[in-house]
Amino acid sequence: MPNSAPNPHLSVIIIGAGTGGLCLAHGLKRAGIRIAVYERDRTRRDGLQGYRVGIDPDGCRALAANLPPHLFETFLATCAITPYWFNMLTEHFGEVLSIKATPPKDPRFAERSVSRMTLRQVLLTGLEDVVEFDKVFERFEQRPDGKVVAYFEDGSSAVADVLVAADGANSRVRKQYLPQAKMEDSFIRAIGGKVPATPETLALLTPKIHRGVTLIQAPKGVGGIIHVMEFPWDAAGAPKAGIGSTDAGLIGEWPGLMFDNTRDYISWGIWASADHMPANLHDLDGPALLALTQRMTASWHPNWRQLLAQSDPGSVFRVMIRTSVPLDGWTTSNVTLLGDAIHTMTPGRGVGANTALRDAVLLTQALVAVGDGRRGLLDAIGIYEERMRKYGYEAVLKSRAQMDGHAAIHKPYIGRVLLGLQRTMMRTINAVPPLKRKMTEAIENFRGAERRDEPI
Repeated sequence: MPNSAPNPHLSVIIIGAGTGGLCLAHGLKRAGIRIAVYERDRTRRDGLQGYRVGIDPDGCRALAANLPPHLFETFLATCAITPYWFNMLTEHFGEVLSIKATPPKDPRFAERSVSRMTLRQVLLTGLEDVVEFDKVFERFEQRPDGKVVAYFEDGSSAVADVLVAADGANSRVRKQYLPQAKMEDSFIRAIGGKVPATPETLALLTPKIHRGVTLIQAPKGVGGIIHVMEFPWDAAGAPKAGIGSTDAGLIGEWPGLMFDNTRDYISWGIWASADHMPANLHDLDGPALLALTQRMTASWHPNWRQLLAQSDPGSVFRVMIRTSVPLDGWTTSNVTLLGDAIHTMTPGRGVGANTALRDAVLLTQALVAVGDGRRGLLDAIGIYEERMRKYGYEAVLKSRAQMDGHAAIHKPYIGRVLLGLQRTMMRTINAVPPLKRKMTEAIENFRGAERRDEPI
């Protein structure tokens, strides 16, 4: 029996048109809940930060749950070719560990690689009537009548029953609503870029690197990553030979091919503790960042150095990696948060976007339960926040453990000893099938291979 009166006129404001916010918008719109999304970017072409994003089984299930079926199929059609291997190498490309992904029970929910810009264009499709661009959020006000008002820098405002902060790590909503929620520097700095995928550049990669996500462990705590993004269409937008033509209609009608980042490329990145990077890193342009990367990895494998030499300097960017400080809780109200707005994490475990998508599905369920009268508003949001804090902050802490500039691995002497021990342990796992299976299961379970969240 319902414990609250149905609220068929429930309305929701979403601040931020990122991955989590747009996934939430689709779920609520499909449920008939009135929504409005406000995005600070001026157009749908803006907002490219980075290149590739990995969508794990958690993320795929979330997209399948919230997106219209035809749009989920478009997402699948516009992903890059799925990586099969997870590799760990030395800086000289010596194999330390190599794990082949377990085939999923449902191929729709496999690990996916997608361009960040591509994913954003897919998620914006079908929301043109509810997303407003060039709207910079300023502040909110909770009124005595239970409504919440969002004010924008252009002098406009919007009123709804619920306000959702989906405005990223620098969330203005969070800063007003939860001033006690702090961000801290991980003391890790990262540089990334891309290389056109051509027969010449692909020849620099082993088959496992070509078809995998590859991490590099180097001395002084320096790490690297290589990932190949090959799309199932050619430069003219037609499906490649051997891929099949079943997706041609979807791809041909989808507007995302007009945007950058839809041609085959090899993405690379490095990271190190802040004291191994120049203090003025944030002032360096692409060519200077590329030159710095070349100096820092001058002793690495020749094929790595050739990849850097053929990189587009204009594609190179830097990231100062920050992370959230977990909170025990807060008083539930008609303002809530999802994704990086509440649990920013390092890329150490590769689940940031997927955790935001998981939030979006859970919050959709909560608000739908309010709309049909199964839950009261504060009850439903409270359940969402309790669950979100548990898995979200767990991911924050585990990701921080992988990327902490104060960790001993970055120290001059003990770091080299620890690196040797790590490599020995990983090589042992690589050589012992039962240990390898156990590690494979642990990685895949963390990324939601068999997870099914209990609905609200």
